[in-house]
Amino acid sequence: MNTAPGTGNRGVSPNRERPNSRHRGKRRPALNALGLVFSALMAFPIYWMLLTAFRPADEIHASPPRFWPARLTLEHFRRALATPTFWANVRASVLIGAGTVAVSLLIGTLAAFALARFAFAGRKAVVMVILGVQLIPSAGLIIPLYLLLSDAGLTDSLPGVILTYLAFVLPFTVWLLRGFTAAVPVELEEAAMTDGCTRLGAFRRVVLPLLAPGLVATSLYALVQAWNEYVFAYVLLSSNDKQPLSIWLVSFQTGFGTDYGGLMAGATLTALPVAVFFALVQRRIAAGPATGAVKG
Repeated sequence: MNTAPGTGNRGVSPNRERPNSRHRGKRRPALNALGLVFSALMAFPIYWMLLTAFRPADEIHASPPRFWPARLTLEHFRRALATPTFWANVRASVLIGAGTVAVSLLIGTLAAFALARFAFAGRKAVVMVILGVQLIPSAGLIIPLYLLLSDAGLTDSLPGVILTYLAFVLPFTVWLLRGFTAAVPVELEEAAMTDGCTRLGAFRRVVLPLLAPGLVATSLYALVQAWNEYVFAYVLLSSNDKQPLSIWLVSFQTGFGTDYGGLMAGATLTALPVAVFFALVQRRIAAGPATGAVKG
C-alpha cells in the first residue's frame, strides 16, 4: 500500500547511528581502561609475591623497592623444598583437600537431587537450615568442634579436619547443586525412564553428566576452602607431619625475623596446585548446565 508523502512511516537511514549506540561507543574506551586498571590492582599482589620469590635476598629489602629484579634466583625455592616436613605437609594438604572435595560432592549431589526433585515434609525447613549454617561465623564454632572431636578421638587426625571442613563446605555444595539440578529439565529423566531406565539409572546417565559445570564449580570451592584454611587446622592438628601447607608457611617466620624470600617461594608453591586446577576446569565452569542435553 502506498502512503502519501509526509504521512506514512518514515524509514531510518541504515547509515544513521542510533544515539545510544554512539554513546556506548564513546564509553567503551573508558570502561576498558577502568577494567585494565582494576585488573592490574588485583594482579599486583600476585606479581609482587612472584617477584619476591625469584629475586635475591639482597634486593628484597632494597630502598626504594625495585619493580623488576636485576637477576633471578631459585635459592628461595630450594630452601623451601628442603625444609624437613615439606613433603609430609604436601601429603596432608592433598589428603585433606581431596577428602573434602570427594565427600562433599558425593553427599551434596544426592542431597541436592532430593531437594530439587522430591516433595517431602520439612523440605523448606531443610533449605532454611542450609542457609542458616552459612550465616554462623566459623570462629564461634572452634571450641565446640574441638570438644566434640576430642570426645570422638579425632583431634590431631586428618579425618577430624575433613569432617570439620565438611560442616562448612557441604551446605554450600548442596545449595549450589540444588540450583543446577533444578535447571535440568525433568522431561529428560522421564524420557529415560520411559525407555527403561530406573530412577537411579536416569540420574546416573542423564542428570549427572549435565551437572558437570556445577560439580566443577563446587569442587573448586571446596578445594580452595580446604587448601587455604588455617585456623581450624592450627587448632586441631598438633603433629608437624600432619599439618597442611597453610600452617607450614608460618615456619618462615621465627623469633629472628621473617624470611620473606622463602615465605613467598612457599606461598607460590602452595598456590600453584589450585591455580593449575582452575586453569584446567575453568571452561567447564563457564558451560551451561544443560549443554548437550538436546541433539538436533
